[in-house]
Amino acid sequence: MQNLTITATATAMIFAAAAAGAQELRTEDGFPERPITIIVPWGAGGGSDTLSRAWGSAMSDVLGQAVQVVNKPGGGGIAGVPDFMTAPADGYTLFQTVDIAITDHVAGRLRENPATDWRPLCATQITFSQLYIRPDDERFSDFESFLAYAQQNPGELTVANIGNPGTKERLLMTFLESELDFDTAVIAFDNPSERYASLIGGTVDALLEQPGDVRNFVDAGQMQPILTFFNERPDLFADVPTHLEVGASFEPMLRFRGFWTHADTPPERVALLEDACSRAFNTEDYQDFNARGFMDVVDSYRSSDAFRQMIETEIVLYTEAFEQAGL
Repeated sequence: MQNLTITATATAMIFAAAAAGAQELRTEDGFPERPITIIVPWGAGGGSDTLSRAWGSAMSDVLGQAVQVVNKPGGGGIAGVPDFMTAPADGYTLFQTVDIAITDHVAGRLRENPATDWRPLCATQITFSQLYIRPDDERFSDFESFLAYAQQNPGELTVANIGNPGTKERLLMTFLESELDFDTAVIAFDNPSERYASLIGGTVDALLEQPGDVRNFVDAGQMQPILTFFNERPDLFADVPTHLEVGASFEPMLRFRGFWTHADTPPERVALLEDACSRAFNTEDYQDFNARGFMDVVDSYRSSDAFRQMIETEIVLYTEAFEQAGL
């Protein structure tokens, strides 16, 4: 097994055990008797890292046991998989990742099926994507005028997006353009901050992103959502049409972040971890954390079975999407 190295930032984030008086969850054999490790296959400071630390803190309070975060960045979220897979299947090593694991599996980059080769514990963040413009753009002010301009000026408008054409964000724009008969030019940025700066600075004309990741810019009036990729309008964005309402019919693929344990972890330990997941999600601190990132706009929790079903559904959607997009 490779050594798990904790970053300097992570070292300072070994969460203390629960405060006095908190209920401790234990199996009959005493699990967990020592700290639990969450392997995060992304660098410190990103969305998965901050989520894992917030959730780890809540889990620590619930379990009365320390929870530590280990960052293993690299390979677009795949570098941490070997450490997870070679760790003992005893419930002490968990894995956190995002829906990119599905695209990697469908594309053949990830051998393991996230629904069956890993044991889903819970999803604690679920969100959707939106299309953003600058509020001061004089050419268009909503999706109707954006679409009209794009159809009249094929290929002129530029959209900041992720570089990998097989990601959800790229597929959503591919399907939208195909069904509504317009073309834009993709400007690829794998660094999120570069994508955001490109729209605010006027380098590109639009941006496809999740609302929680750009909340500060929306609140500051630097970005404006004009389209929501979701089957109904969330109350928070009641004035923004969905892709269905503007004439597109494809199924939106959701962005999620969740946690896994080994598929062969002892059942009683899995049951305890599932119980702890639910309790941790419902703590006041974690609820506040999700609210700050717009992660409470839709139901962001899925239990183990519901999470597995969601993953299986998304695998089917991505497989069909890849075929349709010729990937």
